[in-house]
Amino acid sequence: RLEVAQRNSQRLLKLVNTLLDFSRIEAGRANADFQPTDLSRFTAELASNFQSATDKAGLKLEIGCEPLPQRVPVDRDMWEKIVLNLLSNAFKFTFEGRISIRMHAAEDGKSAELVVRDTGVGIPAHELPRLFERFHRVENQKSRSFEGSGIGLALVQELVKLHGGSLVAESEVGSGTSFKVSIPLASDVL
Repeated sequence: RLEVAQRNSQRLLKLVNTLLDFSRIEAGRANADFQPTDLSRFTAELASNFQSATDKAGLKLEIGCEPLPQRVPVDRDMWEKIVLNLLSNAFKFTFEGRISIRMHAAEDGKSAELVVRDTGVGIPAHELPRLFERFHRVENQKSRSFEGSGIGLALVQELVKLHGGSLVAESEVGSGTSFKVSIPLASDVL
């Protein structure tokens, strides 16, 4: 019972901290600390934290983070939240197949692109326009757990915007989902 209580209190703490992050962003008080970062290496390190979970679930985790032409200015804590939220969602809704995370320079040479793709249950087309709304959850969606508040993707979108970037999703029911994050390579955009 103590383990269940601790797990539930950790879940509650995470939710409270996420809501506090939102309120800081909305109030214009988000304290971003942009540091030039080897973003491909950092992203690969973050993604590798999912290796044992995907192995246990019988999923293949593909990490393909190509070197970028330069260090990218990011707030490392915020970038970690972006990557871990996207990977957590992919894991939650994927029961067979693979999850891939790729990072590369965009064709225009002005931004870095992160793509998280899964072979999960997918998202119905009518739900895609509301996907990044706070507290919105896709109803009757098969998942590994019933946890979730519907704020993870909304937070990811806000954090991406703080980096001067964009976030788009594509999905097909039964085939999986893909999220693409684009952020500028140059700090003068921020």
